Amino acid sequence: MDSLPIFVRLSGQPVLLIGGGPAADAKARLIEGAGGVIVREPAMARIAFVALDDADAAAAIAARLKADGCLVNVVDKPALCDFTVPAIVDRSPVIVAIGTGGASASLAKVLRARLEALLPATLGDLARRVFAARGEVAARHPTVDARRRFWDAAMAPGAPLDPFGEAGDIPFDGVRAADSLTEIALASADPDDLTIRQLRALGTADLIVHPAGVAPAILDRARRDADRVVGDALPDPLPSGRVVWLR
Repeated sequence: MDSLPIFVRLSGQPVLLIGGGPAADAKARLIEGAGGVIVREPAMARIAFVALDDADAAAAIAARLKADGCLVNVVDKPALCDFTVPAIVDRSPVIVAIGTGGASASLAKVLRARLEALLPATLGDLARRVFAARGEVAARHPTVDARRRFWDAAMAPGAPLDPFGEAGDIPFDGVRAADSLTEIALASADPDDLTIRQLRALGTADLIVHPAGVAPAILDRARRDADRVVGDALPDPLPSGRVVWLR
């Protein structure tokens, strides 16, 4: 990754906005939509947006703000930016952000439009229900691993909380995901050559067994908290859970 994607809570926080015109107006809507308070003077602001047509003036102001400790976004000048603003799919509290590191706002916009059509409008309601249920789920499934397995199983395709299905009641007593072994014979180092089924298996695996030479781009499609074993053979005995064997 060239940048670390993060979500910043702006509710009630001062956000500096310098400039005017359509670009500044768009940033103002973004700031206010996230609950930020627009200010025109640098004092106390930790985040700043600069929307100026004069490139030299924008660069000078950005340098001064950075020296004062502000994180700065300069509209249409990614080389001057500490952070860039993604295209956003809003299913609050579920928010999907698509960034290109400033390479192409048009590409991010096209991807956002595709995801808008794909992601159900009910995602926000599902997220609120899941949040409200966390206490009871924690009481019934007291370990971090048990809770992770519970939520993974409850939200699996066709399960009661499938985000792309018609969500039902929360199955507090658990929907146990069946133990499974998925063998993936890699055709190349390009993750785009993986099938949807293979990508889904990687994304939900509890354990990934792979030889040392597997391309990082393939492993990046797996859950970051999945256990990984480097080797050319499966462990014996095979652990419970969902295992993917890359070959």
